[in-house]
Amino acid sequence: MLENRSQLPEEQFIHTDYFIFCLEGLLDIEKSERTQTQHKLEELTMQYGIASIHKTCDSIESLEASLNTLVLEDHHFKNYEIIYFVMDGEANSICLNDYYYSLQEIAEIFEGMLNNKILHFSNTKILDLDQEEAQYFLDITGAKGISGYGNRSNGTPSINLDKVFFHLFQKDDNMLNVVEKLHQKHYKMCKLLDFRLYY
Repeated sequence: MLENRSQLPEEQFIHTDYFIFCLEGLLDIEKSERTQTQHKLEELTMQYGIASIHKTCDSIESLEASLNTLVLEDHHFKNYEIIYFVMDGEANSICLNDYYYSLQEIAEIFEGMLNNKILHFSNTKILDLDQEEAQYFLDITGAKGISGYGNRSNGTPSINLDKVFFHLFQKDDNMLNVVEKLHQKHYKMCKLLDFRLYY
């Protein structure tokens, strides 16, 4: 399974108390080509000093294994706050290798494992939940929020706005403050992509 830790000296990881854990869905995780997401995460490190772990998955099993490893075993990186999903899907599901998994199924797999984390989706998939779906996910996993976009990329990937979102979170861990600042700084892009937060 591919793993990339942004290129910071080891001692900087030790003192970093905020970083991004990214799970990217690919058709075949055995291929070793670097993805656009990996390049952008390196930019995030260079611009803002935000460390990240990047893992790829091509099945629900590899997704579960990656997150289990992080939550249960990776004590060195236990202070992550955001899980960043970059994968296809529909309004309330993700798609891995043409199989769709609802957020309800994802919630049940990660029951109680996402306490106080934010699950953020890139706009490679739209995020459109009703109140009941969102509340179920939050209650089961312990996550404090789900964020993403109501509009799929259509030539405008969300990665640059995602980077700003992550940076704002680095400075202020109040979700509502961060979303307000994001809209103040990048109102047109937030509207174009239809940024949304469920909490």
